[in-house]
Amino acid sequence: MQSETWAERIRRFAEERSWSGYHSPKNLAMALSVEVAELVEIFQWLETEESAQVMADPERAQAVRDEVADVMTYLLRLVDVLDIDLDAAMADKLAEAEQRYPVGSLPSGLPGSGAGPDGRDRPGDDAPDGDAHDVGTSAPGPLEVLAPVLGVDACRAGWVGALLEPGAPRPRVVVAETLEELLAAAGEQLRIAVAAVDIPIGLPDDGAREADRLARAALPGRSSSVFTTPTRAATVADSYEAANAANREAAGQGISQQAWGITRKIREADALVRVPRDTRIVEAHPELSFATMAGAPMRHAKRAESGAAERLAALAAVGIGSPSVLSGSGYAADDVLDACAVAWTAARVASGRARPLPEEPQVHSDGIPAAIWA
Repeated sequence: MQSETWAERIRRFAEERSWSGYHSPKNLAMALSVEVAELVEIFQWLETEESAQVMADPERAQAVRDEVADVMTYLLRLVDVLDIDLDAAMADKLAEAEQRYPVGSLPSGLPGSGAGPDGRDRPGDDAPDGDAHDVGTSAPGPLEVLAPVLGVDACRAGWVGALLEPGAPRPRVVVAETLEELLAAAGEQLRIAVAAVDIPIGLPDDGAREADRLARAALPGRSSSVFTTPTRAATVADSYEAANAANREAAGQGISQQAWGITRKIREADALVRVPRDTRIVEAHPELSFATMAGAPMRHAKRAESGAAERLAALAAVGIGSPSVLSGSGYAADDVLDACAVAWTAARVASGRARPLPEEPQVHSDGIPAAIWA
């Protein structure tokens, strides 16, 4: 049966159930990214022979067929909604590929080709990832989670964590009022190797942190997501006016309302890292993590539906499935996705693949290394 016939049948199915109103391009694209992530979960760590074994098992093969059919259903529905001539588009794409890749050349994006899906050179399998701030070179691809790790983001409820475990298909979401409680809840039955937290760790006495400057430079178009870390004197002030004055005296400029709004959480993280524990605590930034995993900064705002879809797709591409829940009481979808992004960074830290900004972390009078990891 040809693609237009299937598209017609899917359209009729949707119309008969009054679902067409929900089938906007953005909703379909998001659903498509989720279904592709399900396929990634099945095959991401399997060699060709192991994949053949999956398909030899009737029950597992049926699960694969179901996922492929889901992908095709959403794809054909999107083609229909956007009125794309799929046959013409495929013919054009194949003609372009035949011209770009002559017979005998390796297809871009496959191991050994030396190029990513966009045709740019990428390091070989045995090459290091390079500096974390060099996000425009290539996407790193799927990363195996070798030990339980936690990504943490602040939210209205307090803190939300995304827990990645070896062999688990998707992040498990944990919420707590305090950082200490979150670590305890996540580590109740597991030893968390690394926790990456989206909060400044290592506070300046005066001036700006090098970590913030380098993170902004690595995020063209998203640099405003990295605010200037307040000085230690500002974080202990009892009002915005006092914090603003203290920061101006120490660093020559005031602080933003946004920075003042999280000073309590900065103090909480500062106290946490001073207590010796088995879990390594590092600072991460979600937008830097997303940019590193995708090879470029995110194009869409994180609170927009298109931004959520873009970030889910970036996570899927590195082997992280859709989290167990996306929102709940006191935490939103963007909080959960940010936690997932820095959880990926935590996994990279645990495996030795992450890099700090700067390469030599700054140490201020508090003695705590100040660096953003990605």
